[in-house]
Amino acid sequence: MQSRTHNCSELRIENAGESVKIVGWMENVREVSANLAFVVVRDFYGTTQVVIETEEQMAFIKGLNKESTISVEGTVRERASKNPKLPTGDIEVLPSKIEVLGRCRYNELPFQINRSRDADEATRLKYRYLDLRNPEVKSNIVLRCNVVSALRRAMTEHGFLEITTPILTASSPEGARDYLVPARNHPGKFYALPQAPQQFKQLLMTSGFDRYFQIAPCFRDEDARADRSPGEFYQLDMEMAFANQEDVFAVLEDVLPPIFAQYGKYDIASDAPFKRISYLDAMDTYGSDKPDLRIDLTVQDATEALSDCGFEPFAGNTVKAVVIPDFKETRKFIDKLCADVEVQSGNKAYWFRLDENGEPVGGISKFVTERKDAVAAALGLRPGCFVGLTAGKKLAAQKTAGVLVKMAGAAVPGHMDKERYEFCWIVDFPMYEIGEESGELEFCHNPFSMPNGGLEILEKVEKKEVDPLTVTAYQYDLVCNGVELSSGAVRNHDPEIMIKAFELVGLGEDDVKAKFPAMYNAFCYGAPPHAGIAPGVDRMVMLLAGEDCIREIIPFPMNKNAQDLMMNAPSEVMQKQLDELHIALVEQE
Repeated sequence: MQSRTHNCSELRIENAGESVKIVGWMENVREVSANLAFVVVRDFYGTTQVVIETEEQMAFIKGLNKESTISVEGTVRERASKNPKLPTGDIEVLPSKIEVLGRCRYNELPFQINRSRDADEATRLKYRYLDLRNPEVKSNIVLRCNVVSALRRAMTEHGFLEITTPILTASSPEGARDYLVPARNHPGKFYALPQAPQQFKQLLMTSGFDRYFQIAPCFRDEDARADRSPGEFYQLDMEMAFANQEDVFAVLEDVLPPIFAQYGKYDIASDAPFKRISYLDAMDTYGSDKPDLRIDLTVQDATEALSDCGFEPFAGNTVKAVVIPDFKETRKFIDKLCADVEVQSGNKAYWFRLDENGEPVGGISKFVTERKDAVAAALGLRPGCFVGLTAGKKLAAQKTAGVLVKMAGAAVPGHMDKERYEFCWIVDFPMYEIGEESGELEFCHNPFSMPNGGLEILEKVEKKEVDPLTVTAYQYDLVCNGVELSSGAVRNHDPEIMIKAFELVGLGEDDVKAKFPAMYNAFCYGAPPHAGIAPGVDRMVMLLAGEDCIREIIPFPMNKNAQDLMMNAPSEVMQKQLDELHIALVEQE
């Protein structure tokens, strides 16, 4: 027990009369009289009350600031006024000796420790070491440790080897910006921190390892979101040789539900097999490739029924509808819902409702009245239904409808079973897309994925017999409660198919060899079919903890601007360091 006989959550009425020693932070002092005070001592495990009954000890305690660390030796006795809410609420310690172990030298704290989550985020991040003293904040980090341990056990039990891959590696086009590290002994050249161990884990498969995993650190210079931490994050990275999509699904469907059921805020998690939804069906039905299956609302197509109704935003556009039966919310509620959808999606949402007689009222009802029967038949409407509408190019209309589903599902009572974890696989992602900036054909997801149809389908694209935008890949996402936990794929392990896939986006064999020399050459020595995935540990723990912000489950997170306010990083460095690295700073105009 280190320098103590018990921690601050151990002592019970059975210990009354024992001589003990506890250590911890002096959380609070409640003075009752000149010679009577109650001191709460807190350590990692809990709290214990210490009673002060002498003038000497009172003077000693009054000379300490809260959050000083102290050692208390004394006798356990039964409390006169018990606290049933605390594990140690039946006892208190009468001290014979109190010693200061670490003095808090500040009279005022940046925030109250037990209410640190009420402070602004910048203050919490600057004083994260104090924020973590809050048992509520600390519990998220403990949860994270337990989940990581459980994941390791489960993967090992499934025959996977934990193998670490390099942190300093070569820059690679993986979709986000690299963090670059200058190489002192190689002027003008740089290492890159890995965005993911993608190439290394595939190389392990070509090296003859059958099942690999690691809790892998990944580094991406990208902006923060509520479910994404800037800078670094961790993922359960895994890869399997001689495996296909079904093999990957089987492993995760066996590993994750028990962990979610044991450690999650909710004790209900999807059973295997998880629901499988193609990307196109997900966009059509849910308006999202990250559907929250706890919500019972879906998207319907209303283009034929409403595109020519005379309402200008619908003219010539795709129109999508979200129908909510037995809707009883107010106009104020509807206006806020539509405003929130516009803020999040960047596109407007429209609406009308049917009264008790089935007549369209409110919103754009005047454009619906003349065709109410046809619209009702097309959308399956009955009196009391609310109809939310979105319009635009197909993808924009779908995505806006998806935001409407998510927001209405959470806000309108009876349409979301919040206390459960619902998993699904999104499969058959498009292999290619037209880049928004370039206007050219680009890879939609992972360029190392195997196309459905293999070399044959790519040759048909090359001959213009098949539209490249209709080609799908063995790519899949794991989604839970509307959060994308992971992307994965069956890998393109055949050099001939790889070259053909890259040629379609304007990159030839020489480009592939130059950008991915190790993988290309390794595949030329006979590579096994292999597949993998990498669920995000941070996002997983965020869901398990019931948190909305990923920074709540990271021990020392950066802020939204990728700054560590506690360590003052990034920071300036000495000119000598820059000279050693052959770097000159140039001011931008």
